[in-house]
Amino acid sequence: MNLFRKPAIFLLIGITFFSCNKKDVAFSDPLITNRDTTVNPADDFFNYANNGWFKKNPIPKTDSNNGIMRIVMDTINEQIKSICENSAKDESAPKGSNKQKIGDFYASGMDTIAIEKAGLSPLDTEIKKINAIKDLSGLVSTIAHLQTVGADPAFTFYVSQDDKISTKYALFFGQGGLGMKQRDYYLDSDKRNVEIRAAYLAYLKTMMKFTGEDETVATKNAEIVLKLETELAKSSRKLEALRDPVKNYNKLTVDQFSTITPDIDWKKVLPVLGVAKADSVIVGQPEFFKALNTTIKKYTIEEWKTYLKSNLVNAYAPYLTAAIEKENFKFYYTIMNGVSAQKPRWKRVVAQTDESLGELIGQVYVSDYMPKGVKEKLLEIGNNIRDVFASHIKKLDWMSEPTKQKALYKLSKMVMKLGYPDKWKDMSQLAIDRKSYCGNVMKANVWDYNFMINKYGKPVDRNEWVMQPQTYNAYYNPSNNEIVIPACNIIVPGYEGRMPDDAILYGIIGGSFFGHEITHGFDDQGSQYDEKGNLNNWWTAEDLKKFKAKTQLIVNQYNKFTVLGKHVNGEATQGENIADLGGVIMGYEAFQKTAQFKNKDKISGLTPDQRYFLAYAYSWMINRRDESKINQIMTDVHAPEQFRVNGPLSNIPEFHKAFNVKKGDKMYQPDSLRVVIW
Repeated sequence: MNLFRKPAIFLLIGITFFSCNKKDVAFSDPLITNRDTTVNPADDFFNYANNGWFKKNPIPKTDSNNGIMRIVMDTINEQIKSICENSAKDESAPKGSNKQKIGDFYASGMDTIAIEKAGLSPLDTEIKKINAIKDLSGLVSTIAHLQTVGADPAFTFYVSQDDKISTKYALFFGQGGLGMKQRDYYLDSDKRNVEIRAAYLAYLKTMMKFTGEDETVATKNAEIVLKLETELAKSSRKLEALRDPVKNYNKLTVDQFSTITPDIDWKKVLPVLGVAKADSVIVGQPEFFKALNTTIKKYTIEEWKTYLKSNLVNAYAPYLTAAIEKENFKFYYTIMNGVSAQKPRWKRVVAQTDESLGELIGQVYVSDYMPKGVKEKLLEIGNNIRDVFASHIKKLDWMSEPTKQKALYKLSKMVMKLGYPDKWKDMSQLAIDRKSYCGNVMKANVWDYNFMINKYGKPVDRNEWVMQPQTYNAYYNPSNNEIVIPACNIIVPGYEGRMPDDAILYGIIGGSFFGHEITHGFDDQGSQYDEKGNLNNWWTAEDLKKFKAKTQLIVNQYNKFTVLGKHVNGEATQGENIADLGGVIMGYEAFQKTAQFKNKDKISGLTPDQRYFLAYAYSWMINRRDESKINQIMTDVHAPEQFRVNGPLSNIPEFHKAFNVKKGDKMYQPDSLRVVIW
């Protein structure tokens, strides 16, 4: 998921908090058993390190991928399931308590009889609002209203920190409104995208029929929705263009915003969005809104009603009847990602309960499942990696001393939020019951929206987390100059109950974890923000020129990688690629300070260097279906996992030495093309 701006979210890998320096191990070492020794590590290290596991563990029918992420998530989901089931069994829990809300939400999701009986009725109020639209003013007002209840028609809107004034919240407007989310699905003419558009049209038609339309009307209306969304796609920026924080920062007064959309009076729209008064807004893509102004007049009110109902039903399809949920799954999971079977219902409901009530579940999770000392150990390792990064900055031969000092200052001010928040959000105003699953999801969405909108005009809360302790992920937020590492990243499959050696510890937590996130503060995007989180150039002109030349090298390198005939988008993925390269290097240098490295201890016949690089590859042990790989290349700012391993390692001389990579091998990178940034 790319939320770099507010904030960046980057997939990470689980860890553990113990280390040892054993010369032999009497257990099945994953670094040994996961390997496929028929693959030459000098040609394809990712598959050398992981394909042994892939061969023995095919992708389940219920998943688009399989690997370390799914193994860890299965563990976490079992824990959350226990929390949900125990809460649901206790019907005597006081009304309004965390246990009552968690239990009732989960129970409502498992009550398929009530869900079938309700049909589309949980959406009746919103559908009536859509049907009541009579004119352009009512259309725009309803589009705004639907943003507040969990739908996302026509554009995106949110409240977050002003990129140039990080101490203040701002109102952000951006492109959106696409059922297939990414513009290229509507516009690219290759065979797969033509087939996906046809499948999407069929999906829209089926969903129209669920709302009561006959075959003829449903066919016509599905075509209307696809045409309207295609209009929005044509004026939408490409994935790589959305990564430029300067070009996507356009501060306008409300009057100026209304000037570029003369048929949309934003002074009337903002109160519907919950904003009583605002002096300015930040418009990510002004050209999109100019085109939107044309599109709202190009299509009739009735056609817009059709689009809005489609958008609303699509947003809530997973929480409605089995037939509706099945069709939604068929398009978004089977066709788009190659998944042939749904997960068991309990897994789907657990995932949604966690998404809607994660702050409440997190409190139980921390109490019941998080070992003591997690924060302290994470901080210790994080500081070790930060020290290495500082040492690197000081030794850079391409950066001038003034810029080095500013980089070091930013690094010193980087905040590490580790484990879980010190203060939980107050969700006392969210009322949950067992009557309606879809209704509960909508109430949670409304609560989330109100929580966000109520920030506007208030001091920025720099202590807030946007991720739960049970969320298997992490992020760097440039506006706060902070990295956030949730508690659940303590799991390393294969090392349950054991203390992994330092190579594992630093290959995973050091390289793929702290090193990666810290480097995000200095990638092509993060490097544009200062130590206070403001979009502000702290570089000298000459240093910036050299930096961009180095980042272009990594763009060029990744542009050459292909998957199923499609090239990786080196421009769109460069931030993650820079962070991967910086992360694995920082983790390795921190590992060099350990006794295991200094003593050249071998474990399972592997040298410290070999174990470190195998551990790094283990952190990205993910095998995807072909459909998922293509979808990832089109929509994701992360490169496919194979290249998150092979790409950075091909640039590291110590890796070449550890696995005898030489000229002529596919992993060989000559000095002239080797990427060295941080």
